[in-house]
Amino acid sequence: MAIANLLLSLSATILIPTLPLWMQYVEGLSAQETGWAMSAFAIGLFMPGPFCSYLVQHYRRNMVCIWAVIMLALTITVPYYVHGMDAWTVVLLRLLQGVAFGLAQMVLASTLTIETCESFLRTEANHSATWFGRFALSLGPMLGLLLYPQSGYGAIALVSVGSLAVTILLVLMVHFPFRVPASRVRVLSLDRFFLSSSLPLYLNLMFVTVGLGLLLSLQLTPDFYGLLMIGFLLALLAQRFVFSDADLKSEVVSGLLLMLASVLILLFQPVSPLLSPLLGLGLGLTGSRFLLFLIKLSRHCQRGTAQSTFLLGWESGLAIGLGLGYTLFEDQRSALLMVALMLYAAALLLYATYTHTWFMNHKNR
Repeated sequence: MAIANLLLSLSATILIPTLPLWMQYVEGLSAQETGWAMSAFAIGLFMPGPFCSYLVQHYRRNMVCIWAVIMLALTITVPYYVHGMDAWTVVLLRLLQGVAFGLAQMVLASTLTIETCESFLRTEANHSATWFGRFALSLGPMLGLLLYPQSGYGAIALVSVGSLAVTILLVLMVHFPFRVPASRVRVLSLDRFFLSSSLPLYLNLMFVTVGLGLLLSLQLTPDFYGLLMIGFLLALLAQRFVFSDADLKSEVVSGLLLMLASVLILLFQPVSPLLSPLLGLGLGLTGSRFLLFLIKLSRHCQRGTAQSTFLLGWESGLAIGLGLGYTLFEDQRSALLMVALMLYAAALLLYATYTHTWFMNHKNR
């Protein structure tokens, strides 16, 4: 399930730097139209959420995930076969990608991964599987930027759909017994969708991911994403050896300070080799801790809902940031970086002055 999460995430992250190239230089969309399309993914993520609980309780949950993956594969292959699409068609296509990816991830992360583990291992399983998906943020764009100049969108679609095909095989390899649905299951529900009691944490996370999306809307190199993986590896080591016995507040504060430092380096010394590792280290520390906070905030039988809430905060913030970067900051690199800097500063201020204390007073685990 962890590898399936990696491949599912990779199929979406490989589009982050390459889909805008296809939109602008193949389909002829403007920067503003490209931004609208990239932001539409965020709206699509939320659309299947209210139906998620109903679907997984009335149908075989692994098949719900598989059909969502198939839908995602179809939406990714359309640009290869259909040419001359107008802006609104591309926006609709990106919206459908968000719907398919959101449903597949919610079922995979909030239901299937949890059900493969004993109850006392589920927090560790959530944490580990999410880390696999986080590494896709480095692998996917790096692979896309290496392939696109040589082979165009066709190679991107092939790798993405191939990853989704392996995802389906991995899900099918695990046996999930059919469960008789409850007699009364509401069609619309927040269950397995959004943890409404986590709003301060969710908003704080959104400051981080919108800022990240802004940064990723810049013209970055494969080296940038490759070095980002080094930062992720350093974050894993830091969690194990540096922050295992440290004050709970220190991990997020350190992560946000590192991300602030990376934006300052990008602003004044954009070719520094320290840039990506610092960003990856800060992002890894902050993202992991916010996921654990959401799990600890959830009540009994709300673990899946907490996982989906984190997914929405991570992916929708990233998509919104990408959209804003293309729509508002075309050829305005310095202005974009200043906004990202302000978002990270606001995230740090909000966390240090309010969110952490609020979490300590409301956690349930």
